[in-house]
Amino acid sequence: MTIGVVGGAGAGSGFRLERLEDAMRRRLGRECLYVPSCRLGLYLALRRWCRPGGRVLMSPVNDDVIFFVVLAAGLRPVQAPLNPYDGTMDVAAVAPEVWRGLAGVLTANLYGNPDPAPRLRAECDRWGIPLIEDAAHAIGSEVDGRPVGSFGTAAAFSLSKHVGAKAGGVLAFDDEPGLREELVRARDALLEPARAWNELAYGVRPFAEAAVRRLGLRRAAWATLRMLGMSERDGIRMPLRAPELAEATASEPGLAAHHSWVRVDMHDYRLAPGRLRTRRITRRFGRLDAVLAAHRAGTALLLDTAWAAPRTAAEPLQPLFRVPLLVDDRDAAVAALARHGIVTGYLYDPPLDDYAGPEFTDLSARPAPARHFARHALPVDPLRAAEAIAALRRAGIGPAAALPAGHPDTVPKGGGGG
Repeated sequence: MTIGVVGGAGAGSGFRLERLEDAMRRRLGRECLYVPSCRLGLYLALRRWCRPGGRVLMSPVNDDVIFFVVLAAGLRPVQAPLNPYDGTMDVAAVAPEVWRGLAGVLTANLYGNPDPAPRLRAECDRWGIPLIEDAAHAIGSEVDGRPVGSFGTAAAFSLSKHVGAKAGGVLAFDDEPGLREELVRARDALLEPARAWNELAYGVRPFAEAAVRRLGLRRAAWATLRMLGMSERDGIRMPLRAPELAEATASEPGLAAHHSWVRVDMHDYRLAPGRLRTRRITRRFGRLDAVLAAHRAGTALLLDTAWAAPRTAAEPLQPLFRVPLLVDDRDAAVAALARHGIVTGYLYDPPLDDYAGPEFTDLSARPAPARHFARHALPVDPLRAAEAIAALRRAGIGPAAALPAGHPDTVPKGGGGG
């Protein structure tokens, strides 16, 4: 069934997006709906399935934009304990009193490392709450032979990551009578109409980025990205602006009050797709399997280094979007990669509870593992694995020490994965 693929999309664009939705249905075995971005898909899911004013368990090592999406949905973030080796949720460390107060769980599947979805789904079913999967980094990852995005009440994917389309997303959910129509109406009510300027900016961005990279004009590259509304950060985290955020969270739930936070790095996150955007998204999606194979090969190289967290032979090799190497001096490692033209993005330090504080989130009961992971994780693009390994070795970058054995927050390897 195809109903109103995207409000305002032309006939040709609509046909292409229908084919994309069909392809995702085949991958996941569930209904799929195109959305302009993963963040908008998550917002729709949180508003649809989590009770208003409730608390949502999420990873403290995650993009701050997602934190603001949770707030925009009228929900209170609760920071989960993590495994310090891969940044996945440590389900066993979530106390019963925390579970009792939750309205839902939002996974991160950080860098493509899957959160323990079967255990999370079992706990969510036990407490009668929804599991929402943020699969932005994990379009090709699997758990127990099933794709990430097939476990939750709903799951949101990004087509900006592995697909590399710089736009677009998919919301996946179980097919229920009338549900698709309901979500189409909710999505279309939030869309902004495509304009010629938006399509022009989207069309020229890859060429502008390639030109400044080729000329070695890093400052010009950042200026170009900022001009296009794709980069607004001076540091890793965006400015919190606590007084303004307090005013926004005290208002009625919705994107309007939180728009200046939710739009960061992607001003077109709720833009209806034009013809150029739709064509590029679907063309790049058609290459996904080849891209996943390349990511899997690069991941294998990076996981076979001294900086990689220990793993068992039984663990499947995922096509990670970024491979989090654990290094002793992350800033020195970032600088070493930059000298070889390798830009490090997707850093999430400090953890969200340290970033936002108790005014805006329930703090993790075990913050040390998340702090350890956030401070030492170096997300490396697996497509540049060989270059990155050589650069880090030349710079003498050492592996991070584990949390001290006697630390009360030490988690054995595998403690969160179960």
